[in-house]
Amino acid sequence: MSIFSVGRLCLKIAGRDAGRHCVVVEEMDSRFVLVDGNVRRKKVNTVHLEPLADVVQIKSGASHEDVKNLFSGQGWPVWETKAKKVAAKPIHQRKAKKVAVKVPPKKAPVKEAATEKVAKAEKKE
Repeated sequence: MSIFSVGRLCLKIAGRDAGRHCVVVEEMDSRFVLVDGNVRRKKVNTVHLEPLADVVQIKSGASHEDVKNLFSGQGWPVWETKAKKVAAKPIHQRKAKKVAVKVPPKKAPVKEAATEKVAKAEKKE
């Protein structure tokens, strides 16, 4: 039986939750345990925990609600915030290829002087 058995109260000494109290909820292996309480419920290296003298009665793999009831009964604070939801990745859609529309070339404007010469030439004939 290891010192970090289920129900052992601990003090977190490293990481974001350093200085907060927690309880061991489940033993993963000889180095890691699952903790909950006034910390985020997560897998923690036992090197980052300071075991306290108190051991509470709690079943292995207890839910957050069970730990919350235990801590509230003792008057200890409990971690209550939820993790943020990750937004869905936007689906990238291919842009439609632009279809080139052929525009007929514009006819150059006919100069009036040229048309007058043609008209005169036709009259002479």
